Amino acid sequence: MPNAIVIFEFIILIFSAVLHEVAHGYMAEHLGDPTARNAGRLTLNPIAHLDFFGSFLMPLLLYIATNGMFFFAAAKPVPYDPRNLKDPRWGGAKIALAGPGTNFLLALGFGILVRIFAPDPSLGLFVGLLAVIVYVNILLGVFNLVPIPPLDGSRVLFAILPQTPRTFRAMYTLERWGLLFVLLFVFFGFQVIVPLVSFIFTLFTGQSFAM
Repeated sequence: MPNAIVIFEFIILIFSAVLHEVAHGYMAEHLGDPTARNAGRLTLNPIAHLDFFGSFLMPLLLYIATNGMFFFAAAKPVPYDPRNLKDPRWGGAKIALAGPGTNFLLALGFGILVRIFAPDPSLGLFVGLLAVIVYVNILLGVFNLVPIPPLDGSRVLFAILPQTPRTFRAMYTLERWGLLFVLLFVFFGFQVIVPLVSFIFTLFTGQSFAM
């Protein structure tokens, strides 16, 4: 992967992750919880959202582990207080879905631009950069819907499951070890979601994309 493309992809990844987290915060505020705003997280300034592990260490380790073929980054999760929500169960699910939903909307918007400009061969580089934006946002959206705490998919799954003591115990256990499970998935199970990411990419852009 050329260095210029790596730098561009990293920048897009960080800003897309920031928009993802800000969307969580705005949805929470819309549902009655001001925690994100009070914490100064409803801002597009990436400094407020950067996380040492997710934004720097994880992408570096992935880049090294795959010999420069692949990396991934994440921003610091935006906090919210379920006690401020009228319906904590489904409110939490809506907040969780706001992040991936934003990434999919971004991917769709830039995917339409790819479809518009792709027929012009003189715009190959420009279309390639647009394609990177599309792919990064689809990747973020799909990855965050994996039902492993603290990823967004786990919040949606928790809302769907029966609210029984057994469910609460299971979620508590998963959350205690969630970061470990996420790491294991990133390093050993990431290829599972690649076909879905590629399918959505083709659906949005009409093009194929090879990692």
